[in-house]
Amino acid sequence: MLKHAFRLSLPPVLVAALAGIPSLTLAQEESLRFGGAARFQYSYEGYDDANKNRGGDIDFDTFRLNLDGRLDDLILSAEWRYYDYMQVIHHAWVGYDFTANLRAEAGITQVPFGNLPFNSHSFFFSSNYYLGLEDDYDAGIKLSWLAEPWDVQVAFFKNDERGGAGSGLDRYSFDVVAQTLSDIDNSPIGETNTLAGRIAYSFGAGGNGPATQIGISAMGGRLHDGSRHAGSYTAFASHLNGNYGRWNLQLQVTKYEYDLDSGADRLAMGAFGAAYGIPADAVSYTANLGYRLPVSWGPISALNLYSDNSLVTDKSDGTADTVMHILGLSVEAGPVLAYLDFVSAKNQPFVGGTMIGDSGDREQRINLNIGYYF
Repeated sequence: MLKHAFRLSLPPVLVAALAGIPSLTLAQEESLRFGGAARFQYSYEGYDDANKNRGGDIDFDTFRLNLDGRLDDLILSAEWRYYDYMQVIHHAWVGYDFTANLRAEAGITQVPFGNLPFNSHSFFFSSNYYLGLEDDYDAGIKLSWLAEPWDVQVAFFKNDERGGAGSGLDRYSFDVVAQTLSDIDNSPIGETNTLAGRIAYSFGAGGNGPATQIGISAMGGRLHDGSRHAGSYTAFASHLNGNYGRWNLQLQVTKYEYDLDSGADRLAMGAFGAAYGIPADAVSYTANLGYRLPVSWGPISALNLYSDNSLVTDKSDGTADTVMHILGLSVEAGPVLAYLDFVSAKNQPFVGGTMIGDSGDREQRINLNIGYYF
């Protein structure tokens, strides 16, 4: 359902190509690159009796098409995805390099917040993704200044990638859709006029570049119901992404808060055709450790082992903590990338729970996702 690229510890040009983001080192001459992926998934869900009785299910996950490159002085990047229940634009932007270090992007582009490009190693991301705080894409303008050791990004987003309040649940990024689940169709709300900024500093020497990047991120915006102001929101994070030989360490602390005019202490998020509740404010902690082992086993060139951990706590509605631990392995074999994740979680969306649940029990899910990238 979710992840679509390799980790930061891989060569940056390969990361950029698979993520659909043209590298800053891309040749300046005109060129267009077409690509895509097809992915399938097996899941065994301990919280779904029917799924367990069948011994799990194999499903078609995603078919996607990518377009990246340059025309004249413009940089182009877009990705369309087909799921068996929806079609979405993952991202679509036009960019321009003012200098070798300064780029502008306009369109549906990634929100500069937290560890990038992902704050996780697994196919399921971290709990932050389900809060709209990881791998989020919105519609607006972004400036990126990349001059080692500094990486500075600032952006203004007019609204989410679907157009704001009432634009539906068929989307890749998780966004605010209503104050309650019952309001999604009749009284929806959406994000508008968001400012976001991220400052990161790299130091040390690793196998594929700087060993450690530390940074801070902040964003804030308003909520609108289509006719009037409905509230505001803010989020702040401090983060570390370190490459130490074959090891990769990611740490992040995030605080977010939605100040709703109604005074409600929870609201509804939505994506992938589904919606669920989250507390209006909370603190999240993520700690992820990955290890990349190069091998030469027939077509298999590398194994990536990881342990990703998320905790969402101090919830405004007083509900129990959300906890998720993912122990996994990804396999690189030419154009094929496979993730095998064992997920253990409580009060976690898509793992038998919800962010506003009060369960003290852990649910388990085994997830195998295999993708062919072309």
